[in-house]
Amino acid sequence: MEWVYISDLKDHIGETITIKGWMYNIRSSKKIHFLQLRDGTGRIQGIMEKKKVGDEVFNRIKRLKIESSVVITGQARKDDRAPSGFELDVESLEIISEPDEDYPISKKEHGIEFLMDNRHLWLRSSKQFHVLRIRNEVIKAIRDFYNSRAYILVDTPIFTGAIGEAAGNLFEVKYFDYGNAYLAQTGQLYLEAACMSLGKVYNLGPTFRAEKSKTRRHLTEFWMNEAEVAYYDNEDNMRLQEDFVSFVVQQVLRTAGEDLEAIGRDTSKLEKIEAPFPRMSYDDAIEFLHQNGYDDIQWGDDLGAEHETVISDQFEKPVMVYNYPAKAKAFYMEPHPDRPDVVLCNDMLAPEGYGEIIGASQRIHDYDVLVEKIKENNLPMESYDWYLDLRKYGSVPHSGYGLGVERTVSWISGIKHVREAIPFPRTLNRLKP
Repeated sequence: MEWVYISDLKDHIGETITIKGWMYNIRSSKKIHFLQLRDGTGRIQGIMEKKKVGDEVFNRIKRLKIESSVVITGQARKDDRAPSGFELDVESLEIISEPDEDYPISKKEHGIEFLMDNRHLWLRSSKQFHVLRIRNEVIKAIRDFYNSRAYILVDTPIFTGAIGEAAGNLFEVKYFDYGNAYLAQTGQLYLEAACMSLGKVYNLGPTFRAEKSKTRRHLTEFWMNEAEVAYYDNEDNMRLQEDFVSFVVQQVLRTAGEDLEAIGRDTSKLEKIEAPFPRMSYDDAIEFLHQNGYDDIQWGDDLGAEHETVISDQFEKPVMVYNYPAKAKAFYMEPHPDRPDVVLCNDMLAPEGYGEIIGASQRIHDYDVLVEKIKENNLPMESYDWYLDLRKYGSVPHSGYGLGVERTVSWISGIKHVREAIPFPRTLNRLKP
């Protein structure tokens, strides 16, 4: 019989076909088994009647353990009552392998540490299956956006000798005779070099932050998409971010609508995510927080998670908080022309309490100003000789941003913690599986 994936069953109604997959549940009566099957593309119910397969096979299947791998042959038929819209009338079943013991994840309530210890198996559950499919569509939409605008993909290095953000949260490694190297916090500095050649560029890959944080928004290893455009100023950059996030959300609604529905996401909130987005200056954000009783934050402080949530709760779309104090941001950000203590930058805060999903800025393009900032931040000048070269030869204003993939997936999916937005999360206390 022809091997067919569950996702393609709609094209084989009335045909006798074969499905290769796993048994994730079994319900039985005296004469019928209801076999819950999955194959990585979807789920379907197989109906096995005792009179069709005989006593021996029927009784053997009754004792079959959950997560047995099986090859099932039967006739596909449409059934509007079924969750998938289809069912399979089983004619034969071959057992490929059967667990020796009961599957460790059951319907009973499990603690998060147990589930994370068994992440390699938890991925098979319905919710995790759908979240990872949504993640796939988010990443596809990211690539589609840049491809539609003729951006060039530039793969930036994982090992680096230059500090991209803050020295205090670097993973340091020994690099042969070179000395110390670091796992990249960002590919931004390399994208700045590339945009001077290719005009508009982007990357997509893993980044690392040695932050001792246990919040629901942080991972030590996460994926980031960054973009950089020559001749873009801060205003150009903010418009690009609005277009980008709107595109990603709307495409994921189209391509992963069934997955979002399956995990109970209220997609009406996502349907509102279209440019333009509301904007709020950092000055106004601090004033707003003070008016609402948050006297713990003072001008010059970076916004914390609670502050971001209070601000974003005022809006149905992401809000862009712009022009932060220089001392709260990275060394490479362009100073405001009228306020040297402020930089031309923005953070994009997602609604519904998901916090910052994008950090962005116009970059310093003047050689002398950049040298001064490197010295102010006590960074090793020799590590940035190549970065300074970009300001010696044909320097131009340029801007860019970085989007955290897991935070974006969490927001779009409506899940509480970023650890469920990546297949195998790395956190402060977790390096396994």
